[in-house]
Amino acid sequence: MSPSLLPEEPTATEADPVPSPHAPAGSTVPADPPELAADHIRQWHQSDGELIDLLRLARTLGPVSRLQLGPKSTVLLTDPAGIQHVLALNPDRYQKRSHRARALLGDGVLTAGGEHWKRQRRLLQSYFTGQGIRRFTSAMHDAARHVATQWSHSADSGQARDITADMRFYALDVIWRALTGHGATADTRRILSALDVILTALPVLPPPDGHQPDLGGHLTTIHHIVDAAIAEARGTATPPGGPALLHSLIRAADEQSWPDNLIRDEVMTLLVAGQETTANTLVWLYVLLGQCPDERTRALRAGPAGSADRNRAFQALISETLRLYPVAWLLPRHATEDDIVAGHQVRPGTTILACPYLTHRDPALWPEPERFLPRRFTTGHDRPTQPGAYYPFGLGPRACLGAQFALREAITLLEYLLPAYTATPDAAPADAAFGITISPATAVRATITRLAQPLSTVDR
Repeated sequence: MSPSLLPEEPTATEADPVPSPHAPAGSTVPADPPELAADHIRQWHQSDGELIDLLRLARTLGPVSRLQLGPKSTVLLTDPAGIQHVLALNPDRYQKRSHRARALLGDGVLTAGGEHWKRQRRLLQSYFTGQGIRRFTSAMHDAARHVATQWSHSADSGQARDITADMRFYALDVIWRALTGHGATADTRRILSALDVILTALPVLPPPDGHQPDLGGHLTTIHHIVDAAIAEARGTATPPGGPALLHSLIRAADEQSWPDNLIRDEVMTLLVAGQETTANTLVWLYVLLGQCPDERTRALRAGPAGSADRNRAFQALISETLRLYPVAWLLPRHATEDDIVAGHQVRPGTTILACPYLTHRDPALWPEPERFLPRRFTTGHDRPTQPGAYYPFGLGPRACLGAQFALREAITLLEYLLPAYTATPDAAPADAAFGITISPATAVRATITRLAQPLSTVDR
């Protein structure tokens, strides 16, 4: 089995002492977390501010703080030990509820809960291990060659490229090839266009009343294309390169008597999670390299093409990008019982907001937290060691199933682009938009300059 692409993280084992989540009998009950003043929340509402602005303010009270966002109490959590306790060690006590993307993803593995979720995750997880993603290597290289060809044309013409569009299309092209065995089509581009509209409309947090936005005909457009792909997969033989993921998913789902709409929900989940994860990470990486071009040179000098040293250097670029712009910047959980988290009382019904974005930028954990320093993930310097300090894909059993897939496809594209081209942004780096994911607030355009002949082959 190939080694994990994720940076090694210390984890709690049976040999490690883990604090009891409950206070000992007879002990003093810990205090509630410090609470953000109602005036601050009122001013934030009046200013029509972003949620991240309010959370930054709450974070000044400490790594565990309380704020009233609605009828129920909300606790912001950025403390590494608390994060480990909530996400990794006690997931049954802190549950997902009313996922904000349910209107888009239905009952797919990202939004499902309980035994239903466990069955779906067991079905899918073998495809996304280090060994399992090898079957998608060709899809990643084919899609990467397509982008490299487009960049070659732009380097020759001097015409600026929309990096955001390139990375979004690449990520969707990869997952579509993995699902169907076929490259991008006009339908794929229609999916991308509809997803842009839908993801912008989704709420940052699950609506308190469960109300979902009206996604109109955009969701119908995607469903029509996905349903057609499912029907085609049912009616065709295995693709020349072997079973595509959709063929395998249909076969496994039929064995468990899943309805077609659940198969569609899983495909939707793979499309959205696969596309958003990789695309946003790659766009942010190119924004950061535009600010710190020496990091590109340093990564290329780490070793020759295809070497383990260069692979580690590329991985460090991605890991540091994910530190600054984690895939899931906010992870809501619902407390089901009394508990103690990082020394503070948490009561049933409390909404816990674990926030990787703020944890990853905590100066008490990360020296020079605002700087882009990929060496953190090669030398180990300037990087905390405690569990829960770095969790761009979440932690515990609900961590992102496709993390390894996303990291491998990102590295694959960098193998083609970084040695051959530079991308110089045409404007100052875009501000971040904090929606269901973190993305640049505006499209990132860049001038492509050729440095060498693009790679015609890459070690697989």
